[in-house]
Amino acid sequence: MGDDWAEDHHDVELQDPAGRRLARARLGEGVVGIARLHELVAAQLGEDDGPEQVVVAIETDRGPWVQALLAAGYQVFPVNPRQVARYRERHGTSGAKSDAGDAHTLADMVRTDRHQLRAAAGDSDLAEAIKLLARAHQTLIWDRHRHLLRLRAALVEFFPAALTAFPDLAAADALELLAAAPEPTSAARLSAPGSRPR
Repeated sequence: MGDDWAEDHHDVELQDPAGRRLARARLGEGVVGIARLHELVAAQLGEDDGPEQVVVAIETDRGPWVQALLAAGYQVFPVNPRQVARYRERHGTSGAKSDAGDAHTLADMVRTDRHQLRAAAGDSDLAEAIKLLARAHQTLIWDRHRHLLRLRAALVEFFPAALTAFPDLAAADALELLAAAPEPTSAARLSAPGSRPR
């Protein structure tokens, strides 16, 4: 993964080992952004894959975001911005620079030239203090994603109308309604508030 960071956001790109782009996103700084990052990663990993298989290049070696990546168990490679610029020049002559383009360059760099980079280490007391919380946070997000995939697969087979009604199965109202009417027959008996039941 390449992570091009700014003060208030991160542009990220995930690639497979062959360099094919799997996902791209702009994420806000903070807990909501890191949660979304874990969701993006979870969507690409297999059931038995672990966080150590996630390799990240980012143009800094400090800050809460980097500490959260390290605490989650990802391999983090801080890259000097000049190295990124030289790498970009090596693979293109336009000189055009963009956040999404830099995320792509960083992902390419860590995929192909990781052996030339030095991995970051969690070297502060704060990093150790948040490790347990960050790992638990990431694990819960990954587990939720896996459960949602299983729920979606079950609904495709048994209750496809629920997927039409609720494309976002993680939404609170979708889960509340599925708890009240977990199959087509009971769903057909539901009525809107204020209407007369059938």
